[in-house]
Amino acid sequence: MKFVILTGMSGAGKSTALKMMEDIGFYCVDNLPIPLIEKFIELSEMQGSELQKVAVGIDIRSGGALEELHNVLDHLEANGGSCEILFLDAEDSVLVKRYKETRRSHPLAGEERVDKGIELERKKMEFLKKRANYIIDTSRLLTRELKAEIGKIFVANQDFKNLFITILSFGFKYGIPADSDLVFDVRFLPNPYYVEGLKYKNGNEKEIQDYVLQFGEAHEFLDRLDDLISFLIPNYIIEGKNQLVISIGCTGGKHRSVTLANELYKRLSDRKEYGIKIEHRDIAKDALRK
Repeated sequence: MKFVILTGMSGAGKSTALKMMEDIGFYCVDNLPIPLIEKFIELSEMQGSELQKVAVGIDIRSGGALEELHNVLDHLEANGGSCEILFLDAEDSVLVKRYKETRRSHPLAGEERVDKGIELERKKMEFLKKRANYIIDTSRLLTRELKAEIGKIFVANQDFKNLFITILSFGFKYGIPADSDLVFDVRFLPNPYYVEGLKYKNGNEKEIQDYVLQFGEAHEFLDRLDDLISFLIPNYIIEGKNQLVISIGCTGGKHRSVTLANELYKRLSDRKEYGIKIEHRDIAKDALRK
């Protein structure tokens, strides 16, 4: 029997993920009392049981009993039991925003602000994150993207790595994205904005792509950036980094940055050691009309 503990920070998407697990054939139980976990596994593995895949949701609602989970997991391992842990995380600022949007109170905040509850929860959940087999940071994931990541792990049985890369194009005139890890400026390339017939197009269109990629400097930039990222990624994975935002900027975020972000995405998207997505933050801003 495959037994998975689904856990993580409150507001990171555990309830949504548990429904996704159910959709792919897991028998799911949310907030099972921790003292009952071993008994539940024992019953699930009894002869005649039809349960092949089980997922149990555990979170901060377990209260003081959460500390007992350490011993439960140790005892399971000592007795040859098999348990995988999927930990959902998100940046503190994202969690605060989600709580404000839903107008919910954090279970540990009490009379304090939400961020204080998140800080306390992070400390209490740290041991589970360290023991996790899989960590998914949902800060920038859409629901369908979270579903795809869960599918990679539990349906496709891919060799999952805990790093998710976002390639983000942007315009410097609108500011550098605050969540960037790596920022690259491609304003050294000629600007299609000033070429007749190209001003109103964007980097998702062939005319702009052909214009930008006709310059040898564009290909040299991509080659060198590919080499740098190929060097960095294994080291980020070893360090335990879960999210990497690679931002590529030009003046307005519509032409050069979009084209090169798309090209970088093509180069990186066929690799198996991380998840990847692409976003064009400013492509629709300041839309021009003929």
